[in-house]
Amino acid sequence: MIRVLIADDHPIVRQGLRTFLEVQGDIEVVAEAGDGAEAVKLARVLSPDVVLLDLKMPVLDGLGALAELDGAARVIVLTSMTERGDVAPAMRAGAAGFLYKDVDPAALVSAIRAVHGGQVALAPEAAEAMLSPSTEAVALTDREREVLALIAGGRSNREIARALDVAEKTVKTHVSNVLMKLGVQDRTQAALYAVRHGLA
Repeated sequence: MIRVLIADDHPIVRQGLRTFLEVQGDIEVVAEAGDGAEAVKLARVLSPDVVLLDLKMPVLDGLGALAELDGAARVIVLTSMTERGDVAPAMRAGAAGFLYKDVDPAALVSAIRAVHGGQVALAPEAAEAMLSPSTEAVALTDREREVLALIAGGRSNREIARALDVAEKTVKTHVSNVLMKLGVQDRTQAALYAVRHGLA
């Protein structure tokens, strides 16, 4: 069972999401929060698997809540905002997904399952926003590009070390540098970046 926390300041949105999600056989809504601070508090107490998080909320906004959650749950930003600039900061802050509220209900359920399974879920418009010039301008060395391509191919550090004929410790350093330069949290997000930018 995937345990979900809904954080949105509109009661009607929370109710609609709860009603829809609870008819899914594998999803249970464990709580609702009306602001970011309440979301963080509830997440710490209930340890949900996935948090659906609006960005524009009182007391503590979505980005603030993401920072406070600090990886305690997999977070999907679900927002009505169409600011392209919101996507990269949210992903850098640790979001595992970014969807808009006009998302098809079936796509939302798929995204919850995907994120729960360790994947990244981005709305097409959000993925496009990740291709903004500021994101493209990341300067990777040739070796870092090679490492990124191998990460995108699903290779482990040991396999990358073997492929490039370097020490595994060296690969770890390269991987850390790549994640830092791209402003992403994990290998999955780095792989997504590589695919989006034709580096894989």
